Amino acid sequence: MAVMMSCRKYIAPLVFCAQVASSFFDTALQMVVKERCANPDKDTEQKAITNFNMAFNMELKFMPIVPAILLAKVGDRGYRKVPIVVPLVGYFLSRGLLLLDIVLEWPVQVLYAVPVIHGLCGGFASYWAGVMALVSVCSGEEERSVRIMRTELVYGIAGFIGSLASGHLFNFYTVDLKQGAILSSFSVLLYFLCLLYAAFFLQVDFSELGERQERRESVGIINHEARDKINIALLFVSGILYDIAVAGGMEMLAAYVLKDPLSWGATEVGYGNAAGSLLFVTSFLGVKMFTRCSVRDESMVMIGMVSFAAGIYFMAFVTTTPMYFLARSVTLFALIPMPTIRSLLSKQVRGTSYGITFVMLQLSFKLASLVTTPIYTEIYQATLDTFPGFVFILSSIFTVLSMIPISIVGCRSARQDGYERIQGN
Repeated sequence: MAVMMSCRKYIAPLVFCAQVASSFFDTALQMVVKERCANPDKDTEQKAITNFNMAFNMELKFMPIVPAILLAKVGDRGYRKVPIVVPLVGYFLSRGLLLLDIVLEWPVQVLYAVPVIHGLCGGFASYWAGVMALVSVCSGEEERSVRIMRTELVYGIAGFIGSLASGHLFNFYTVDLKQGAILSSFSVLLYFLCLLYAAFFLQVDFSELGERQERRESVGIINHEARDKINIALLFVSGILYDIAVAGGMEMLAAYVLKDPLSWGATEVGYGNAAGSLLFVTSFLGVKMFTRCSVRDESMVMIGMVSFAAGIYFMAFVTTTPMYFLARSVTLFALIPMPTIRSLLSKQVRGTSYGITFVMLQLSFKLASLVTTPIYTEIYQATLDTFPGFVFILSSIFTVLSMIPISIVGCRSARQDGYERIQGN
């Protein structure tokens, strides 16, 4: 038990610091792109912003595929720090490029190199899969959903704090420093500290307790191999559909808030990002509450999906800032599905396969979005003058579809549990 506590204790500061840095970068990038794409014709400006975001995000999703798989295999061989440290190198270098772009006033096209550098080092797919694998190895099956959600909570609180501060920091500038330079500098500095912490202070030391747990998991997997393969496939399908809904909707929302009638500035963008990060807190509290009420993992996923489907549908009709935050509040459990799906997946595979399983899940999201991101962008641009919120209704539909596979997993698991109890009796 002492080993498990140690693992969780030392990963939290890294997750917190890295997410604050990420929040700073996200706001800086969003505002820099808006400034560089400024145009008296608002429709032209929106198309320029969404075209940049589409190309940027597609690079971000495509580049890490091979590096992330290689890093995951290294991590599963026992080098759990490698899939975390290497991506942090990419974060540090790529965020430094945004700072140079701001200070030296390079063309916005230079920023297309950011996801290339970031992806060649494994990107978020490797970093977050590495973190989730570490947390999974350090926790038992019964408590794993809560432990993973707790890590997501730290991630969310950091994002909330970073997003609140980012809008104000972006507006700080002097004669010698361009607007956004201070914010971007803090992002680079924090990633540098994260890199040092992960490389020299992050402790990963597992005793025979972890090995015995892995052997028990191995026996269970051999006994239920046929069932696990079907459940794994269903969990992947559910996760992919839900990620399409969330990622597609949020990518378009980043441009939607910059246009009339919202027309947000840097401060409002920071507050909006903070509202999204606050969902980590409400989702964590939801997991704690549902777990105490003995709600099954599959049911918790369904609750989270319903929450997001309702909130993103409401977002389609948002015309004022208060309405935006009201729509966000409806999605208070929207972040429950993904960590819970990861927890369910971890219970279907051996401990030595956590890293590759989580990476394949992240990469499946990215491969799916390579198709859906251009589609979302085209639909958003085509409906700018008629109904720009239509893409959010599309996200709501994808969310409803994602509920079908997870409901099948719930039914299969319930039947299997009933069968095991009868056999035990």
